[in-house]
Amino acid sequence: MANGNTSDQYTFQDPVNRYPSVSPPKQDQPEPGLDADLEPKTDRGEDSYRGTGRLQGRKALITGADSGIGAAVAIAFAREGADVALSYLPEEEEDAARVIEVIKGAGRTAVALPGDLRDAGYCIQVVQDAVDGLGGLDILVNNAGKQVAVENLEDLSDEQLDDTFKTNIYSFFRVTKAALPHLPAGSSIINSTSIQAYSPSPHLLDYASTKAAINNFTKGLAQQLAPKGIRVNAVAPGPFWTPLQVSDGQPKDALPEFGKDTPLGRAGQPTELAPAYVFLASPESSYVVGETLNVNGGMPSP
Repeated sequence: MANGNTSDQYTFQDPVNRYPSVSPPKQDQPEPGLDADLEPKTDRGEDSYRGTGRLQGRKALITGADSGIGAAVAIAFAREGADVALSYLPEEEEDAARVIEVIKGAGRTAVALPGDLRDAGYCIQVVQDAVDGLGGLDILVNNAGKQVAVENLEDLSDEQLDDTFKTNIYSFFRVTKAALPHLPAGSSIINSTSIQAYSPSPHLLDYASTKAAINNFTKGLAQQLAPKGIRVNAVAPGPFWTPLQVSDGQPKDALPEFGKDTPLGRAGQPTELAPAYVFLASPESSYVVGETLNVNGGMPSP
């Protein structure tokens, strides 16, 4: 929750202390990790995000929508007036159920679509199910990600390499390809990349490589689809406190200091990312094409 006397993100606030600089205890969750078990809890916008109708009547599919960044985006989209289809792993049902509850509480439709994006068939089916459940599709957020820290390249298994690329970049290609026949002019595709694309950590070689690929995928596809009236952009988060970090996404010893090396001195909360996605999905960004918005607490990026 936000500090001070308000939970409203639109009130004048000091970004340094809007959220506390948490020192997460060493903890471990099996992949993929749950918000429900995270310590401390994240702010995904359940109480702090107030919509203004910028996505009224829109229809969005979000991958990795059960927790962390994806959950915050799903909640923000619903509060802005969009109906939302959520893609997530079956073992993330507990988190997804909470997000669906919030979406429905905003008076919007929520479509639950559990499955594994490493499966090419699911990447196709999830789009069709989203279209059927929502009655169309005009926003696609490719957000699902796998991040597992490995200190030495010699210890990076072929299985992990394969899973990371299938989740983080293959699924972006596959889901987007399946979605294109359904996206009318005016639609928006938003890809989640990372500061790791520009400043890779030595223990995240496979993850960082996929994020660099997402940047190039975004810029190239944006040029291809712009004449059709479909805008493609990306958001590059810096250090955000999510279940990804405790399910082997970071070395355990690094967790207490996570995000404290940013100029703001703290890790970000997922709800702080949501407005970037809302902006790129809305007509307000109609002349923004092939861009990557860096939301990283002031860390240098190109």
